[in-house]
Amino acid sequence: MKTWIAVVLAAALGLAACDKPSEEVAPAPKKSLARQAQFYAGQEQVASLDSGAVEKDAAGGLKLTAAGKVPMAGYTDAGFKPRVYAGPPTDGIYEVDVVATKPAAPGAAVETPIEIKGAWSGYNQDRLKGVKFISKTNEITAMLPAG
Repeated sequence: MKTWIAVVLAAALGLAACDKPSEEVAPAPKKSLARQAQFYAGQEQVASLDSGAVEKDAAGGLKLTAAGKVPMAGYTDAGFKPRVYAGPPTDGIYEVDVVATKPAAPGAAVETPIEIKGAWSGYNQDRLKGVKFISKTNEITAMLPAG
């Protein structure tokens, strides 16, 4: 008799679970196939990004621009570090870390705007469709303009 009660209870619990609506599971974020280039002493990613843009220059290189924030005033040598790939990304979106050098003497922790401009001549011209700018807290993708 006890076995029969256990079977009925297990079946009832199983059916009760079927009545609950299933929760939607968010898709896993796309994993990057690139690895970071080496940062040098004092360099780190900027804290966050507000915007990013990419365009071709007259010589066929790329002009990259980004605007973001750093944790305090005094950051220098802001630039872009293209990530290293074993093969070209299938979607044509190349990734760059947006970096700057920390000040030697830390000041007050006041979020400070920073603008970064740079050129990129060593990119794969045949495959590049856009650039993903990566900071510590967010990333922005800018597509290469047509033409």
